[in-house]
Amino acid sequence: MVNFNVNSNNSIQLIGSKKIYIDPYELNEELHDADYIFCTHSHFDHFSPQDIMKILKDDTKIITVETSKEDAKQLVKEENILIVKPNQKYKIDNLEFSTTYAYNVNKPFHPKANEWVGFVIILDGEKFFIAGDTDNISELYELEADVAFLPIGGTYTMNYKEAVNLAENLNVKTIIPTHYGSVAGSKEDGKHFKELIKDKKVIEMLFK
Repeated sequence: MVNFNVNSNNSIQLIGSKKIYIDPYELNEELHDADYIFCTHSHFDHFSPQDIMKILKDDTKIITVETSKEDAKQLVKEENILIVKPNQKYKIDNLEFSTTYAYNVNKPFHPKANEWVGFVIILDGEKFFIAGDTDNISELYELEADVAFLPIGGTYTMNYKEAVNLAENLNVKTIIPTHYGSVAGSKEDGKHFKELIKDKKVIEMLFK
């Protein structure tokens, strides 16, 4: 069984046969234990070189987008970098994953043209959807996963009401709301989101 954590800055960690970090930011410890680091886009709180350096080991691989490529090359060898685009399937070593669209529809922070992404990662037979910074977009409808991490804070992403609408169009078992209570949104948003979700399990933020 895969364990997972979300820290107070929305950095996600999956711990199973491999240790995977998604968008590591403001990490408290130098662990140097990452097998894979996934970064959804190049904003400072999603691709943070100083935090990536805290978890790098000799064979860590970085999976990220074109706008982060040059920064990634300063951290690891180019053969340990995989640049991805949205709506594609990938396999690196024995790890299978796919990318999703992640963009804003009514705000300028995450334009679709940037080709930034979310991820669906399969680890030890479980499927994890990390939405990245996105609004409620139809390209995500009917996506299947065991666990989904959805931003709900508004301002830079969808708000909790919009995230409820997206959740109703996903085939997922468990949802963890993210990206609220710090940079955007209030700590109450998680509670409101949970109250509105009817047919899925919701786990409010798991702070490591």
